Parts: sequence; structure tokens; C-alpha cells
Amino acid sequence: MSERAPRSTVENTTHAPPMHHPRTDPKGPAMPNASRPRRLPRLRRLLALATDSRPARGYLAVFAASVAVMLLFPDSGFAGSPVLFTAPLSFLSVVLPFGPGTQGGGAVEALAVGYWVGWLFLCALVNAAVIGALAARSTTAAAPGTSEPLSRVPDHSAQKGTDTADSAHPRLQGIRTLLAPAVDNWLARGYLAVVAAAVGFFLYAAYVLPDPGFAGIWPFMATAPGSILAVLVSLVVSPEWNPARAWLSPLAFSAGAVLSGLVNAVLLGRLAHRLGTPEPRPAA
Repeated sequence: MSERAPRSTVENTTHAPPMHHPRTDPKGPAMPNASRPRRLPRLRRLLALATDSRPARGYLAVFAASVAVMLLFPDSGFAGSPVLFTAPLSFLSVVLPFGPGTQGGGAVEALAVGYWVGWLFLCALVNAAVIGALAARSTTAAAPGTSEPLSRVPDHSAQKGTDTADSAHPRLQGIRTLLAPAVDNWLARGYLAVVAAAVGFFLYAAYVLPDPGFAGIWPFMATAPGSILAVLVSLVVSPEWNPARAWLSPLAFSAGAVLSGLVNAVLLGRLAHRLGTPEPRPAA
């Protein structure tokens, strides 16, 4: 018995796997950061959305042509087309007290004009990215060499009630799906808050204040370019030769501005989703 015990201990020590200490092992432990996906910065992703699709590049080409027209024919009626093409973000420069027309000497005026030009090109880049996000497919096929998450097995017992409700109102479900990007992110919700404040102030000024003044300029700028159609609809609904329908004009314009704001919010929501989508991970 005394001879078997040492022999068994020797066998266990000889067949045991070698222990590597993390401090003495030259290879060291596996790096956990090696499998992490490399995420592009949001600025690079914004540039990619603004230049990767033909509709986005076409919009940038039209914007560049409008800038050329503004420089070549500054006194024509098309000189303000770059501001219109980059709406509604470009209209924010009207609220800011710094831009073209700022007085204070040559250096200050040059800085103001340069700031306005830079802001205009940034607005064009954001609009091009919105168009690129709209043109991109919502569900892209997985590229070769990328890993896909495993699909879950549907639970028919849990989805039985929801399926009957969705089939009963398919149009309502489609409208909810279409408007979902306008309310499920902070960017679109913040924009909708601005639109609601502008339209509410306009209605208050139109029906309560004795002189509304230029209150309609705020919802017009906040919901451009669709607000241009809202102005045309309000003129058709309440023509100048029929004063009895004058009270319909603010309502028609407000309804058109709200619809235009919803469209812009959906587009901003789609852009926020595309910027927040993680890059595909390479297969291990």
C-alpha cells in the first residue's frame, strides 16, 4: 500500500496539464478587445450616407448648381435657392444674430459670411444623409464573412392575441410602422416639440391676438420645404375674394405644417436609426 500511493501521485503530476501563470506566460491571456466590433464614428457614417447612394449624390449636385447660380447671378430670383434646398435647418441661421449683413469691419463680416457658408454646407450634408438613409434598404442582406444573429423561434401562444389584433386593423398597423421613426428617438421627438411650439404660437396669434404680425414665419421655417405647399393650400381654401372663409386659412396652413413636420420627423428618425446601427461584425 505504501508503494502504490507515491506511484499514483507521480502519475497524476506527470499527466496533469501545465499551468500558465498570467504574469509568467509569454503569450498571456486572450485579449477581449480582439472580438469587439470596430464602430465607425458617427461623422464618418454621416458622410457615408451622404455620398454612397445616387439620390444623395444627385441632391448634392443640385445643391452645388444652386450655389453656382447664387454666385453668378446674385440679383436673380434664384439666388436664394441654396437656402431653400437646405431647409429646414438652413432657416435656423435667420434666428441667429450672426451671419451675412453683420456690421463690425472687414474681419467680422468675413467671419460672419464664412460661418454662414459653413452652416449652409453642413445643412446640405445632413439633408443628403437623410436622403441616403431613406434610399438605403431597411433590411440589408448579410455580406459574406459577417455573422448574423440567430433568429428566435416564434412563440405562437404569446403572439396569438396580437396577430388577431393586427389582422383586424392592418392599415392602422401600417400607419404606426410608418410613423414609428418620428417618435422612437430623441432627435425626432425634439424636432416635433419645436414644430408643436411654432404651430401653437401661430394659432394663438391668429385667433387670439388682435395683430398676428409675422407669427406664421415660425411654423413655415420649422416645417420647410413642405410648408410651401401648406401656404398654397391655405390660399386656395381662403381666397382673397371670399372674406367669409378667411378663418379657414390659419387652420389649413397649420394642418399642412403639421403634416410636413411629421414627414420631416420620420426622415430624421430614419437618419438617427442609420447612425445608431452598429457595423456588422466579422465572423470569428
